Amino acid sequence: MLNLLIKRLLSAIPLLLLVSFFVYALVDFIPGDAAETIAGDGATPADIEATRQQLGLDEPLLLRYLDWLWGVLHGDLGNSLYSSQSVSQILMDRMPVTLSLTVVAMVIVVVVGLPLGIVAAVRANTALDRALTAVSSVAMALPPFIIGLVLVIALAISSPIFPATGYTPLGDGFVPWLQHLILPSIAIAVISAAEVARQTRAAMVDTLSQDFIRTTRAKGLRSAHVIGKHALKTAGVPIVTVLGLQVSRALAGAVTVEFVFALPGFGTLAVSSVFSRDIPVILGMVMVTAVVIVLVNLVVDLSYGYFNPRVRV
Repeated sequence: MLNLLIKRLLSAIPLLLLVSFFVYALVDFIPGDAAETIAGDGATPADIEATRQQLGLDEPLLLRYLDWLWGVLHGDLGNSLYSSQSVSQILMDRMPVTLSLTVVAMVIVVVVGLPLGIVAAVRANTALDRALTAVSSVAMALPPFIIGLVLVIALAISSPIFPATGYTPLGDGFVPWLQHLILPSIAIAVISAAEVARQTRAAMVDTLSQDFIRTTRAKGLRSAHVIGKHALKTAGVPIVTVLGLQVSRALAGAVTVEFVFALPGFGTLAVSSVFSRDIPVILGMVMVTAVVIVLVNLVVDLSYGYFNPRVRV
């Protein structure tokens, strides 16, 4: 297990380097000039060029990237081109919102997706199974921002049960915190819950047809015990894998959902930073998100040893 952990951590280093350089180069090709925007509408070409030199934007792409990477290796993500505020501080201010949104969304995914998949597998090829499969197919086709708009109209405007916009920190109370997160979390979780339900059904149907399951039933064990202890654990590898993938989907969905619900998280920060070409902030968000995804995938890989002892190293 320790060898697997070391291998995964070492393999993450070139991956993070590749992702950071790709994003750095991609942002550099975005139309527009950050120096021109910062200099202002009445700036002369000389003023714009001076601003560009001050920000280091006149240097070659590779040199600018290496300079940024050197700072990252020393714990410095740089400063925003517009506010001159530390990128680390900007991300720390926004991170609790996106992490809260992701955690609540994943709780909904697990609480809804897993039971629906298990029920569909136990009732395989029945009307209930076909109905759940049809509903999950429709749910997977709906974009999160469309779901969010429908939820706002139905549960925040027509029936003011939940607030439509804004965010309340957890320190101000659990109930207000959850009230502001429940609608955007549902908007993100719908597609992921449908995907988890479908994958759980497929894995459980295959497992329930195995000989050892029939043997445990023949021994007189209760159905709940057979499904919960034996079948679900055996089918755990593909289920945990798809759950890990949904964390990435939740983080990606936050970009549009946070914009719809006016949440001050990574999503709204990403939109404003891309439009303004604030390269240090964009790269900081990308690196933090990439590290989170790498850690989630690492946890998923390590969990395989619990569900299938044969993969332990």
